[in-house]
Amino acid sequence: MSQKKTGGLAGVIAGRTEICTVGKKGAGLTYRGYDIYDLADNASFEEVAHLLHHGCLPNADELSAYRERLKSLRALPSVLKQALEFIPADTHPMDVLRTGCSVLGNLEPEMDFSGQRDAADRLLAAFPSMLLYWHRFHADGKRIETSTDDDSVAGHFLHLLHDVPPSELHRRTLDTSLILYAEHEFNASTFTARVITATLSDFHSAIAGAIGALRGPLHGGANEAAMELIERFDSPEAAEQGVRDMLARKELIMGFGHRVYTSVDPRNSVNKRMSARLAEEVGDERLYAVSEVIERIMWEEKKLFANADFYSASVYHFMGIPTYLFTPIFVCSRITGWSAHVFEQRADNKLIRPGAEYAGPSLRAWVPLAERG
Repeated sequence: MSQKKTGGLAGVIAGRTEICTVGKKGAGLTYRGYDIYDLADNASFEEVAHLLHHGCLPNADELSAYRERLKSLRALPSVLKQALEFIPADTHPMDVLRTGCSVLGNLEPEMDFSGQRDAADRLLAAFPSMLLYWHRFHADGKRIETSTDDDSVAGHFLHLLHDVPPSELHRRTLDTSLILYAEHEFNASTFTARVITATLSDFHSAIAGAIGALRGPLHGGANEAAMELIERFDSPEAAEQGVRDMLARKELIMGFGHRVYTSVDPRNSVNKRMSARLAEEVGDERLYAVSEVIERIMWEEKKLFANADFYSASVYHFMGIPTYLFTPIFVCSRITGWSAHVFEQRADNKLIRPGAEYAGPSLRAWVPLAERG
């Protein structure tokens, strides 16, 4: 097989999974067989987390118990709080979560694989607490209490961010966003987690590695870039001219196209609908309209569709979430998918060690040091 065909492993089947389908004909995006639209319209994020981790939707008693369990795991050890305070204010928030994950792995190590579900639940509950403890300490000079009475991860996140419980619209909107981002098959960060897991490394190392992969703008940071682009224009007319000029200069515009999907990202329509609803709530007459213009031009000129990151940017913005926290929200969601893949890899493990097509020089004779020019 040629290097061109294998570049980036495009089209290469790297393993089997029972967790998710992405772009499969007749299925689209599904979690454990459930269509993403059914989950977005009807499920809570906690139900989806249970589905991914256990393979089935919880009944009412199981869901209630799971919510209570996650609530009980939100508090942070004092040593972890101190570590978060020492991290500089200008640190990338993804690095904060990567460090927080590693510190927690030292304080609460996974002693053996029988504790993997406990580690997964702990990180799911604690990631919002880590992120927002650091954010509020450096942004507001406050040491916040990281335990709240909110029944959902989404409500807990927004409560810690704004000091008050969120409205039901905002809670449900973030809840839906977490569902959309929860899982996406063998993407870069998930595959990273599986490669690390395959070495029989610990749970926290696998998740820290996944966070590192997600940090890159070609994977997880596109919604931040999309927000910066959208905010650049003060009107739809300015956006039309500005984006056409960018395309003429061959500048990269983030938030469009996808490595797997060929014609549409199924998550985009849900995000677009939520963005429109929130724009109406706040009386926005610019950002949503600008977004629509950019989406139209990218399709007209490049036949590129908006992916999940594009409208999620304005969704988060309308809820008062700072742009630099957008990608870390991805972590607070995708920890569920990453965990499911760690479980699956461990259940039937083989070391992941692909081959490579050598493209360097042919065999060369050794030249003594004195004879080298």
